[in-house]
Amino acid sequence: MKTKPDLSFWKLWNLSFGFFGVQIAYALQSANVSRIFATLGADPHDLSYFWILPPLMGLIVQPIVGTASDKTWNRFGRRLPYLIAGAGIAVIVMCLLPNAGSFGLAVSSAIIIGLVALMLLDTSINMAMQPFKMLVGDMVNEKQKGLAYSIQSFLCNAGSIVGYVFPFLLTWLGFQNTAAAGVIPQTVVFSFYFGAAILLGCVFYSLAKIKEWPPKTYAEYNGGADNTTEKNEKTNLIKLLVKAPSTFWTVGLVQFFCWFAFLFMWTYTNGTIAQNAFSCPETTTIHGIQQIENSKVADSYSAKFILTADSLPVVANGKAMVAGIVTAEGRFIPAASVTMLRTNVDSIRLDKGALNISIPSNGIEIATQVVDGSRLASVNGIDSFSFNTTVNTDGAILQINGSTDVITPSFRIVDRLSQMPKDATRLILADIYTHDPKTGELFLDGTKEIILPDPTKASFETSVVLNTESPQYNDAGNWVGILFAVQAIGSVLWAIVLPMFRSRKLSYSLSLILGAAGFISAGLLTDQYMLFISFMLIGCAWAAMLAWPFTILTNSLKSGNIGAYLGLFNCSICIPQIIGALMGGWILSMLGTPDTLAPQYMMMIIAGISLFIGSIAVVFIKEGK
Repeated sequence: MKTKPDLSFWKLWNLSFGFFGVQIAYALQSANVSRIFATLGADPHDLSYFWILPPLMGLIVQPIVGTASDKTWNRFGRRLPYLIAGAGIAVIVMCLLPNAGSFGLAVSSAIIIGLVALMLLDTSINMAMQPFKMLVGDMVNEKQKGLAYSIQSFLCNAGSIVGYVFPFLLTWLGFQNTAAAGVIPQTVVFSFYFGAAILLGCVFYSLAKIKEWPPKTYAEYNGGADNTTEKNEKTNLIKLLVKAPSTFWTVGLVQFFCWFAFLFMWTYTNGTIAQNAFSCPETTTIHGIQQIENSKVADSYSAKFILTADSLPVVANGKAMVAGIVTAEGRFIPAASVTMLRTNVDSIRLDKGALNISIPSNGIEIATQVVDGSRLASVNGIDSFSFNTTVNTDGAILQINGSTDVITPSFRIVDRLSQMPKDATRLILADIYTHDPKTGELFLDGTKEIILPDPTKASFETSVVLNTESPQYNDAGNWVGILFAVQAIGSVLWAIVLPMFRSRKLSYSLSLILGAAGFISAGLLTDQYMLFISFMLIGCAWAAMLAWPFTILTNSLKSGNIGAYLGLFNCSICIPQIIGALMGGWILSMLGTPDTLAPQYMMMIIAGISLFIGSIAVVFIKEGK
């Protein structure tokens, strides 16, 4: 078997350059998926479940791609056909995913479309990413593999930076960073569009610059069989696993704790940063109605939208509709006489959580408006007023400022459920969606009729969540992209340092310890700029995760089964993410209560502990010569 020749720097660069475009797509996915599904209406406790599909598809697809590409020879090459197929699908799906909430569909339908798009996106990204890892194993000698994977790591993180900062940059350029309930902001949508265009360009560059070895040349340098022999062989993956070197399993053990930690980062960073660093307002989401008997839940009915028999809205998009206002004197003002604030308002200004509305001297009868999930009201003859936006369905204080004296009467906001007749009440549970957003025509989907024997004993089934429509939440979402970009910069810088260590194991373990400190501090810090330090440390772990596992593993592999082994090794990336996604919601529910905001910051601390365990597991790795 011949020794593979040294390649010039630019040939090594070209082998991995397509990784830049693929990683932009991956960065957009990892930084925005939780934001997208939370905006579509997903509960924080369910967010981790949406992350099951990506690694599950990777678990299935990558071993197939690895094994199949070991036996693929055509005019496009051995690995490149899979890059073409994966990137082509990714470009299409990147234009679909951020628009899941823009088709006027019900919340459940929008989430399903988003899930299918996410599944296809991650599958195609994995398909497009795998060839670059294999090309290094195919064409780079042992001496240059460390440099080759470092170049790949650099391009990977450079692509990540571009993908991460897109929403923040587009906000600065004037794109809308907020949108209607359930609709993804323009900044996120156009970030995916631009990312898809760059990915397409990188694919064309790779096809023009990479020339794979023909079968006989490949066999000369890798000791594998030629094309004729390979056609008659079937690689048995089970046998490969049985014969796998110990390095395959020990590196896989470290990988488990690493990817378990990063799954939690991708899932819960948005909620953590929005809550800790941006003081995002809370809102109460209504999931359905419970019938209480003898202090216990007798029946529970789930629905995002609840109407009375005459289609009078009770709950819309998980928020209780107002039946009316009860004044301090006990006078009830029904919601039927309420009108929305429109042109008869001089100015509206949001000032430190309080909405100040200036009203002309002639005033208006009654006005209500939803702000941060709250119902607001004013009374005729008042020139201006201000109020706190944290209003719940049990009651609130509405501060009214008169032109001369300050009057602060108490208003109790009454929901429709408590105003229903005391006899049997018929309700309709449904998803309500707009078929044509321009006309506003409403349709019911999945309707179900229920009877409440005693509405006075019924209550809403609720949970407290972050208000994804608020500017604070969307500003936090952009800032998460900046923090992930800082992580990528830290990874690029640390990737330069890694080859300087004499011991790969020492640098691997040290990197994971630094990353663990970053995760734990990210869950505790409340200053948005101090978080730069946390994510720089996380970047150190990320650099080592990208460089050393594949370098250490490929040095222990022989013959023509490198692609199959790398495909199988991808299980050490996918399985911990699947386990983390399955456990995430359960762990989060154990850490909090349904009537309080989910403590997503605790998941970052757990991620740090997992990464620290991974640093200890590095000790068990035995490197091949």
